[in-house]
Amino acid sequence: MFKIQEIREIIKLVDSSSIDEFVYEVDGAKVKLKKNGVVTETVAPKNEVVAPVVQQSAPAAAPVAPATSAPAKAEEAPAAAPTNNDSSLHKIVSPMVGTFYQSPNPDSPAYVKVGDKVGNETIVCIVEAMKLFNEIEAEVQGEIVEVLVKDGELVEYGQPLFLVKAE
Repeated sequence: MFKIQEIREIIKLVDSSSIDEFVYEVDGAKVKLKKNGVVTETVAPKNEVVAPVVQQSAPAAAPVAPATSAPAKAEEAPAAAPTNNDSSLHKIVSPMVGTFYQSPNPDSPAYVKVGDKVGNETIVCIVEAMKLFNEIEAEVQGEIVEVLVKDGELVEYGQPLFLVKAE
């Protein structure tokens, strides 16, 4: 079975390469990636559940979410990001399309807030995709400067979620 980190790395490699389609199969688990807005599918052996990963955000979001809400949400995030367009800040981005949650459940405090120190493996949020809750790690050491997404908001692949002042 693939780990989310492995899928992220595969997506980064395919995205930075010139290939348009990639298929990888190991022990009955299969990852298939296509560029240019086509949804990526992951097939697992029987009795296992896997979250789909989307390669490009805008074209793939329309079939997944209601057409009226997805484009509006996608346009709001890029407008917010340039306010702190400091090159020294690291962006923690969403590895998939899904719903952003700041805490493990509604009664719990947020994983992180502005001013919190984070390490490479600090969980900063959850992105839910098809009833699977994926913990997102900071992957950088530093201090949270800004939370760019509201709790319960839909996020796209590659959308910035947090700005971190790296140490």
